Amino acid sequence: MKAFEEYLRVQEYASNTIASYLFAAKQLEQRASSITNQSLLEHKEWLVSSFAPKTANNRIGAINVYLDYLGFPGMRLKGVKVQQKPFLNNVISNDEYRRLRDGLKRDEDWFWYFVVRFLACTGARVSELRKFEYAHVMAGYMDIVSKGQKLRRVYVPASLKSEALEWRAREGKVDGILFGDRAALTSRGIALGLKRAAERYSVDPDVVYPHSFRHLFAKNFIAKNPDIAFLADLMGHESIETTRIYLRRTAAEQRSAVDEAIDW
Repeated sequence: MKAFEEYLRVQEYASNTIASYLFAAKQLEQRASSITNQSLLEHKEWLVSSFAPKTANNRIGAINVYLDYLGFPGMRLKGVKVQQKPFLNNVISNDEYRRLRDGLKRDEDWFWYFVVRFLACTGARVSELRKFEYAHVMAGYMDIVSKGQKLRRVYVPASLKSEALEWRAREGKVDGILFGDRAALTSRGIALGLKRAAERYSVDPDVVYPHSFRHLFAKNFIAKNPDIAFLADLMGHESIETTRIYLRRTAAEQRSAVDEAIDW
């Protein structure tokens, strides 16, 4: 990182900016074994789901400067919208989730049924979903250790564990990666598969995407256990303020609450 630091000084960046950019670059190097489009997208997903949009954008800007320094001018990460509305748009509701889940189960489309179930019941990111192994289901949890040695435990609820083990037994697959070839299970592949499933069961495709299920997990969990610090740990958030974003009502929920409350 010394060479990158010198590069930033030659470019006449302010000392605070240099410190911030070095931190972001080190964070990327710790989390990614190599710099590829896929590893960059996974790192962005982690940033967006772990930090407030403004912080995520600062890190993304720093990473783009680092990519220029490394000689990857064609690689770029797009920033995220910083403006935060007091409500969420395009987040799947419990009714929509149940319609999707039940439809997949009825049609015995087990692969996508369990993709939906694991996303909704564990709060896992797509990059984490790809790492689930049979042994993790047996244990009831998966420990994720970053290269910075920070531990996050993703739990598999008892009901999901029982169903998943039965599924794997029927398939005759009692070891290995839970969802098959890890390389084939890309973020884009999951997103496209979920959109197709949504269309099959008359669920609005705009609310069916991987990250939508993390919102569903957070909202349902906090409704039953109002310990926001515990929820932040479960979701891998470094700041409780990031967790609060997940707990906002959707625009439709706000509309319904207002209609129900105001009777004067």
